[in-house]
Amino acid sequence: MVSAAEQMAANTSWSALGKATDLRKRILFTLGLLIVYRLGTFIPVPGIDGAALREFMEGAQATIGGMLSMFTGGALGRMGIFALGIMPYISASIIVQLLSAMVPSLQQLKKEGEQGRKKMNQYTRYGTVGLATLQSYGLAVSLQSGEMVTNPGLFFIASCMITLVGGTMFLMWLGEQITARGVGNGISLIIFVGIIAEIPAALAQFFASGRSGAISPAVIVGVMVMVVAVIAFVVFMERSLRKIHIQYPRRQVGMKVYDGGSSHLPVKVNPAGVIPAIFASSLLLLPATVGTFSGNATNPVLSTIMAYFGPGQPLYLLFFTAMIVFFTYFYTFNVAFKPDDVAENLKNQNGFVPGIRPGKRTEEFLEYVLNRILVLGSAYLAAVCLLPEVLRNQFAIPFYFGGTSVLIVVSVTMDTIQQVQSHLLAHQYEGLIEKSQLSGKGRKRTKRRGPARR
Repeated sequence: MVSAAEQMAANTSWSALGKATDLRKRILFTLGLLIVYRLGTFIPVPGIDGAALREFMEGAQATIGGMLSMFTGGALGRMGIFALGIMPYISASIIVQLLSAMVPSLQQLKKEGEQGRKKMNQYTRYGTVGLATLQSYGLAVSLQSGEMVTNPGLFFIASCMITLVGGTMFLMWLGEQITARGVGNGISLIIFVGIIAEIPAALAQFFASGRSGAISPAVIVGVMVMVVAVIAFVVFMERSLRKIHIQYPRRQVGMKVYDGGSSHLPVKVNPAGVIPAIFASSLLLLPATVGTFSGNATNPVLSTIMAYFGPGQPLYLLFFTAMIVFFTYFYTFNVAFKPDDVAENLKNQNGFVPGIRPGKRTEEFLEYVLNRILVLGSAYLAAVCLLPEVLRNQFAIPFYFGGTSVLIVVSVTMDTIQQVQSHLLAHQYEGLIEKSQLSGKGRKRTKRRGPARR
């Protein structure tokens, strides 16, 4: 059965957007901050040799350089002040969430409500500063080793680190403002906009290669069909659910007896979302970034790492797959869907799975179901992330595109549309409440009128 709220959401017209003043303000606020982010990607870090950097990025566009540029919205290719992007904050937040599932003190802090959440956010910000400092130092030294700096030295390294860390912290603030006062998740929207901004240039380069004969028309058509098919597959899998039937017994409250009811516990095929893919990509990007900008030939260790773990290499694909599977299971069981907590909550609410005793048996049943679901979920994530990597290397496509980008774009689009519909639904509820109150006042006035005198 479809609930009344779901029916109203399905019947909500987008024409109601013009009447929802608060939603319109939120959308304009979000667009304004995203424009600020895009403008910041074009402000360069001081001391960079623009010509040398441009020449280098043109040669590395089809490999790791394109990957890094796409995740930062092109800021890394231009060495803008947002060259590190928002990835340090994402990595820090994932690390804090994982630690909160393993460290008892952080587990207790997580249960303290709003105060605990603020403390966890503070730890995440500290971790962001630490990760951004390490990454900015590695990037500054790599740029200096690659001879892409006008005045190398300690002053350049210090100024580059301060600029990049400040840019990342400003992006973190922008994301938090969008989440609080705008529409959608701010951090996800920043990554989304960065990826979308690079697509037109990549498509233009792709079609230009087709016109010049470097790529056959069959490959162009095949790639476009593959992109559409992958997007449709991601949408289907992200909306797929495994519904576990939950029964509630008849209960007595005071002198009233309430009949038992039934519901379902929805378990997504991919409860972890894009977190495993993002975390795996961020771990692989750091050594690749240092190796790319510093030049592989200058350091035998980096040269060996890039030879075996470069994009498209068998060890790279194997390691990428292993990390995606590991983080899918680890993040789901420790953060996204904890079977012990879910079983305890069901027991406290007097709910049970038919045929399964509450408590430990319910926890074991949920673990069994979740393990079977995650086999499909982790395989789906790995396939979507690896298929473009394999095809890109097989057909020598001159720009980077990856399954992680497709996952992020589709997931963020679905989440943002859902939030906009929620705001429209709330606006529709407010309108109905106001109408009912006005009609109620009118009826009260009618009742107060006395009989007419003859």
